[in-house]
Amino acid sequence: MNDNLLHVPAGSPWWLFAAANLVLFLHIAGGSAGIVSGFVALLSRKGGRAHRVAGTVFFVSMLVMATIGAGASPFLPKPEMPNVFAGILVIYLIATSWVAIRRRNGSIGRFEFVGLAIALGVVAAGALFAQMARNSTTGTIGNTPPQAFYVFMIVGAIGAAGDLRMILRGGISGPARIARHLWRMCIALTIASGSFFLGQQKIMPASMHGSPWLFVPVLAPLLLMVFWLVRVRLGNRFKSRPIATKENRSALSGETS
Repeated sequence: MNDNLLHVPAGSPWWLFAAANLVLFLHIAGGSAGIVSGFVALLSRKGGRAHRVAGTVFFVSMLVMATIGAGASPFLPKPEMPNVFAGILVIYLIATSWVAIRRRNGSIGRFEFVGLAIALGVVAAGALFAQMARNSTTGTIGNTPPQAFYVFMIVGAIGAAGDLRMILRGGISGPARIARHLWRMCIALTIASGSFFLGQQKIMPASMHGSPWLFVPVLAPLLLMVFWLVRVRLGNRFKSRPIATKENRSALSGETS
């Protein structure tokens, strides 16, 4: 039986097999739609209709993909704990990103406290499983080395630090709010792209197995994230500075005279 399929005991009702296939289809469809819509949102004009529509599709499709991945992974013939962590982390990232852009400027609610608890839980669980992998006879849990759990710990810790800072400040606004929305969506897209292009190479043509080109769609969201973060920060800084026109200089000299 394929390791990517939910284990359904022989002799089970037909609807149980159909449900397992439907779950698999939704997981693949959600991930595919999320990757495509995520890149559209990153490359389109921010605030425009294409960006808003693509962002909504990305949020819904990634939520479906991650929820199924986290919930179904323990029931696979060969359970993969990184899939559980990746699913929970993606849900956390896209949910906090979605709320950040829709929350009123300078305000917080209970959701932010829940997000902080989830992020800290990811860090703690990652540390536990990394230690278990290091102490195992194979140096892994299943086929997963401890280094995989370090990634989740790092991202979870960065997210938790941002949540705590925002809670202590009582909310964020302006460029900080956009940056919070942006980096969390980009990291979620990176996880989804890595899970597909690097983790599912067996469904790709043999000529692509191990190809360095598979890293391009995985690293692209990170590069675009850096570009947009710099643009958001510097763009708003330049907008806040008055343009030194002849009229401005005359006005300033009149005020100081």
